[in-house]
Amino acid sequence: MTVLPDDGLSLAAEFPDATHEQWQRLVEGVLRKSGKDVSGPAAEEALSTALEDGLSTRPLYTARDTAPDAGYPGFAPFVRGATAAGSAAAGWDVRQRHATADPAGTNETVLADLENGVTSLWLGVGPGALPVSGIARALQGVYLDLAPVALDAGSEVGPAARELFRLYEERGVPKDAARGTLGADPLGHEARTGERLDPVDAVELARLCGREYPNLRALSVDALPYHEAGGSAAQELGASLATAVAYLRELTDAGLSVEAACAQLEFRYAATADQFLTIAKLRAARRLWARVAEVCGAPDAGAQRQHAVTSPVMMSRRDPWVNMLRTTVACLGAGVGGADSVTVLPFDHSLGLPDAFARRIARNTSTILLEESHLARVIDPAGGSWYVERLTDELAHAGWEFFQEIERAGGQAAALRSGLIGERLAATWAKRSEKLAKRREPITGVSEFPNLTERPVERAASPVEATGGLPRVRRDEAYEVLRSRSDAHLASTGARPRVFLAALGPAAAHTARASFASNLFQAGGIEAVHDPATVDATTAAEAFKASGATVACLCSSDALYAEQAAEVADALKSAGARRVFLAGRPAEYASVDAYVFAGCDAVSVLSSTLDHMGVA
Repeated sequence: MTVLPDDGLSLAAEFPDATHEQWQRLVEGVLRKSGKDVSGPAAEEALSTALEDGLSTRPLYTARDTAPDAGYPGFAPFVRGATAAGSAAAGWDVRQRHATADPAGTNETVLADLENGVTSLWLGVGPGALPVSGIARALQGVYLDLAPVALDAGSEVGPAARELFRLYEERGVPKDAARGTLGADPLGHEARTGERLDPVDAVELARLCGREYPNLRALSVDALPYHEAGGSAAQELGASLATAVAYLRELTDAGLSVEAACAQLEFRYAATADQFLTIAKLRAARRLWARVAEVCGAPDAGAQRQHAVTSPVMMSRRDPWVNMLRTTVACLGAGVGGADSVTVLPFDHSLGLPDAFARRIARNTSTILLEESHLARVIDPAGGSWYVERLTDELAHAGWEFFQEIERAGGQAAALRSGLIGERLAATWAKRSEKLAKRREPITGVSEFPNLTERPVERAASPVEATGGLPRVRRDEAYEVLRSRSDAHLASTGARPRVFLAALGPAAAHTARASFASNLFQAGGIEAVHDPATVDATTAAEAFKASGATVACLCSSDALYAEQAAEVADALKSAGARRVFLAGRPAEYASVDAYVFAGCDAVSVLSSTLDHMGVA
């Protein structure tokens, strides 16, 4: 008789522990059934998922996957948090962005946000956004000693900061009660616009804040320009480090101590729907900055203040409602990763100016995660996870490697001006674009499960974004071009371009491939006309003529293709089909022009199909 331990929970105590080798052998057996004859570590590698920066996610992490000691929250290397209590005391700062040129309208949305859960304001100031002269009106009724303000003023940072200082004085705000950031970021502005700014304003503001405003930071280290240009997580980290080091050099040359200079920086990173990568990136960023501070002789000054913003790159213009889910996951990753401030972009951000409903959902995303999910009540909740700790370590090394490459090139300014950074980001985006085109990185509602009958969401135009520097990319951009061609065709002819799905044989034989083909063609704005009654070449030709389509796609099993594909394809050509596709792996079938299958270049296929249809 087996006697259970006192805790009564080890119900399988009589069974031996499974070993890693036993698990690998089971994996080998499963892979052999799928046609992959691999063994040992190769079997585990076959189940790994490749990430950017040469990293990969393995199928299993154990205690053998070691990483450096993460330390304790509030202590170097600050991996587990910049402060000892993390966000457990009050949660992260809920910071929402306002970038309209209308001071009165901005004031209305600012007050609505503050009354409904937002705790700080992010103001876009300058050309296309709020004018410096409108800052006072935009902040009318705002208690500036309670609501921190973060400026994003680009070349207008000096005048904007002075106007904010004037408001503090006019409204009697004690200097130690002023909180937020003035947003001076000359290198970030250059990355956006190509315009070089003299760092003198940034330096003077840092000196002023250091003397008189102890809780106000003068500079932002914005990594979003590199993320929005298609950069990877490690490139975002490396560019932010190089930028911050450049600012440290400027500030210390102006007489500030390393500790005082570090205290003037706030870092801004993108939070994506890859929650684990977001968590690891924020943790790795703190570790890397702590290392920089240590090398500079100020290890206690390495607590990085972080502002996370949900990624504009991931926001889709079609089916924008899905963006609510993307930003929720991104906000969760930012919170778990230890961001001090989090901005959730409204789901209609990529369509224009957000409406009141979108702003409400954005701010409530943080509220639900904080108040109902209690996400901030645990310090570093992902800490100790073998996967997260290993990914944090690997990402830190990859980010440090890119940082060193920039430093070898002469620093951030030199690397920007020589084109090195632009080239590296473009190469990364080209690889990712290939995955997007082949739908290996799916975009729900765009490249997967599109809805051609959905009414478009319309918004007033946003202020024109600054150009001249690094490009801005979006995951949906290639598919958006295709869908726009379809929309124009619909507007001019009254109908979308169509493809006829010739489904051969019983439902069991054709349903899977018909669904696949329908999904793929609709991703390019091509309406799929599906006739499951097709049984032979004659009925296929008749159904095609009645469909109004100009191209066709055969959908069935490989066995039925061998029997009927050539004959049916020939009949469709005789019935007027300009092009005949087959849903399945490429083979030799007479009269079949092209093949669509999992992993094909969907963007190329769809673009050429629209060309053959005469869709401009």
